[in-house]
Formats: sequence, structure tokens, C-alpha cells
Amino acid sequence: MGIFALMNSDVVVIGGGIVGLSTAWQLLTIDPNITVTVLEKENSIASHQTGNNSGVIHSGIYYKPGSLKAENCIRGYHMLLEFCKAEEIPYDLCGKIIVATSPEEFGALENIYQRGIQNGLSGLRYLSKEEILAYEPHCSGLKGIFVPQTGIVNYKLVSEHIAKRIMDSGRGQILTGEKVVSVTKTPGSIILHTAKNRYQSKLAINCAGLYCDKIASMAGEQLPVKIIPFRGEYYSIKPEKAYLVKNLIYPVPDPNFPFLGVHFTRRISGEIEAGPNAVFAFRREGYTKTSFNWSEFWESISFRGFQKVAAKYWQTGLGEYKRSFFKPAFVKALQKLVPAIKEEDLQPAGAGVRAQACDAEGGLIDDFYIHETETFIHVLNAPSPAATSSLSIGLTIAEKALANVNNR
Repeated sequence: MGIFALMNSDVVVIGGGIVGLSTAWQLLTIDPNITVTVLEKENSIASHQTGNNSGVIHSGIYYKPGSLKAENCIRGYHMLLEFCKAEEIPYDLCGKIIVATSPEEFGALENIYQRGIQNGLSGLRYLSKEEILAYEPHCSGLKGIFVPQTGIVNYKLVSEHIAKRIMDSGRGQILTGEKVVSVTKTPGSIILHTAKNRYQSKLAINCAGLYCDKIASMAGEQLPVKIIPFRGEYYSIKPEKAYLVKNLIYPVPDPNFPFLGVHFTRRISGEIEAGPNAVFAFRREGYTKTSFNWSEFWESISFRGFQKVAAKYWQTGLGEYKRSFFKPAFVKALQKLVPAIKEEDLQPAGAGVRAQACDAEGGLIDDFYIHETETFIHVLNAPSPAATSSLSIGLTIAEKALANVNNR
């Protein structure tokens, strides 16, 4: 492979997270003649949102019926389970409870229940205060919902199995350490430039996550949205206190804020995580409190849409930062669900950064958002439940891509 060599394939996918990998695999599965290249800027796949995912298999209970989130989560849920069975990937459909801790939350809890019914979930059941204790003996709540479909899995392991399928196809390749730095459009094709090579294809698919809007700008798009990074920080419960949580315990989320609130999650490894909060990150890959990039920080805070978000949610934001920098505040939020949890029971765990699309009017885009042009498909918003939905999202994008390529 020479320096600045021109490499050809039918489709190039930018981004080796679970959505990009699923898209590439679905393309190869649908069309037996197509060739696909995946470009990943890091030295390994699933390094960012996928690799820092909490591992929850989402049921689809929260999402607006008919939305891309709802449709792809429900379909993707079944596709994911089938894939895990075929690949012998460990998973556990342990179920979860969503708990209202005050009467003021009953209305929102009912809305969640009705969405679950509308989205086709079966086996949902309301829980009384006493019934909550039967599922989670240390949980405090006035009313709850048991969601039997929810489960846990290791999404990085799922990604590795999808990657193997891509490589084993003989028509797909995954190239790491290949960061796209510029884009050139030619009649009927696209050329992606990295520091080492050029990749020409009929179509490029942008699954770059935290940098998807940057890639779209390179492609000449005048975007209505910008990615704003939000860091989610976790604690883990020390092993000797892990008995306090059996499976997954969630609060009733704020319907106006696209985050689920701090909750408890049993991971497939057996570890119990607590979190995350949701704080504005000072760089796109800012996994620690001290991570800072001036140009990315300025780009976010100077964006009109972010300024409107900050004005609208400043009280919520201050609460999130308080929980970030003041452990007792984080513990207090957790104690609403599990009163027995204490500050000394928690130890710092990992963090993830969510690529949240925001429009110029200060709207935090809630649904998946896919933008198509003649030579590009841009995935501009794919937050949770994107991992659960990945095989379905990949199929949706692959069908769009093949329609594009075959209609030329």
C-alpha cells in the first residue's frame, strides 16, 4: 500500500462503531457483489460511544410510536438477540423496573407504560410499593413498571463479532488508524482523504459519531444541526455491597430532557454501575473532568443552538455539574431509588461521551437523524438506543445506500 494510494470500493463507511459496522455488514449481506471498506480513525474498533456503552439491551418502551427510534429499537432488539444466539455471545434478559418515587411522577409513568403498549411490548406490569420490593428488595418507590424485555450484553464484543463477519465475507475490509481529513467530490463518486491514502467509492456513509457533523461539513453540507458532547460519568458499587441491586433500576425520566437520569445497571460482567449524570463536555472526546479542547469548546458555546439549550436547561445543568463534582449530591440522587446506598459504597468507574445533535433553535434532537445526498449518507444523530438498534439502523441505511448506488 503506497503513500497516497487510491483505493477503490463500492461503498466506504466512516466510523468503526457498532452502527458503522452493522451498516457495512448489512450491505455485504444484502448484495453478494458489493465491496465495502470501513475507515476507523482509532487503532481499534468500538473505541468511543460503543466501547463506553453501559451494555443495556433496550426494550423500546420510552420512544414515540412511529419514530425511527421506536421502529428501529423494536426491530433491532430482535435482530440483536438472534445475532447473539448465532454467535454464542452471552446476554441476559433480566428485565428492569422503572420507579416513581413521588405522586407527581405517576402521570409520566403512565405515559411510559402506554408508549410501551403502543410499541408492542408484552408482559409489562404495574408494580405497587410492595411488589417493587419483590423485584428489588432494597429499592424504594411508590409505584413502578416491570419491563421484562430489557437485558444486558457487551456491545464491544458484539462489534467484534460483526467485524469478523465483515472480514470473513471476502468483500469487506476494516482499516484502523485511518482518519478522514478531507473529502473530494467527483462526477458520480466521492474520494475520502486520510493522512496516508485516498479512498474512492460510489457512495460514502458517515457514521462518525462525535465527529459526524465535521465529516458532513467536509462534504460540503450546510447542516441544520451541530454535535454537542455530553459526558456521562459512572460509579460502580463495591463488590461487598453489590447485593443492594439485583438487576436494573431506573427513575422516571424528565420528558423534556433526552437523558434517562441516574440509575443502577447490572453489567454482563456482574459489576453494578450507578449513573450516569449528563454534563456538557469541554471537548468531543472529553472522558474526564479535566479534558479540554479550546477550539471544540468555543465551537460549542458560540453555537446559537447551544446557547438556547443552556438558557433553557441551566437549572438542570447545574444539578448535573453538582453531581459531577460533588459526590454526596450524586449519592443523594441514587438514594431516591436505593436509600441504603452510601458514599463509601461507590468507587469511580468509567465515563462515556454522547454525541447529541442540537439544532439552531436549541432543540436537542431526540430521534435518529439520517441525511442523504447524491454521494453521501450522513448519520447525524444516533444516541441511545443506537447500540440495541444497530443492526436495524444498519439495515435501514444499507437499503438506502443500495437504492442510491443501483439507481445511478
